[in-house]
Amino acid sequence: MRRPTPDFRRWDIIKIPHPAHGGEVSYRPALVIVAGDILRHHGLLWVLMITSAPNHPGPGDIPFDDPQATGLVASVIRTAKIMTVQARTASVIGTLNGAQRTEVGEQVFANMGLRSP
Repeated sequence: MRRPTPDFRRWDIIKIPHPAHGGEVSYRPALVIVAGDILRHHGLLWVLMITSAPNHPGPGDIPFDDPQATGLVASVIRTAKIMTVQARTASVIGTLNGAQRTEVGEQVFANMGLRSP
C-alpha cells in the first residue's frame, strides 16, 4: 500500500537532502514548479535549484528577493536547473512571493522554447 504524499504546491520553497562528501547529508533549497498530478500519481516534484553561489552566474539566474524569510543567505534561483525529487524527502521552508513568480515562470517557459503562461 502506498503512503499518502505530503502536500506541496507550486512556488513552495523546500529543502531537499543533498549528499555531501564523506557520506554526510546536507540540505539544499529548491523551488517547486510542478506538484499537481506528478505529485499525486508518482510522489515526485519538479524543482528549480536555489543556490548562494554568486561566483558562477548562469543565463536565466534570478536573484531571490527575500531569502531571509526562509532562513537563506543571498541566493539565486537557477531557472535552467530543473530536477525531479521524491516529495517524501522534502519539507517546505517558505513560499516565493507573487512578484517573482511571474519572472521565474516566464524564464522557465523561455528556457523550454514556449510562450509564457
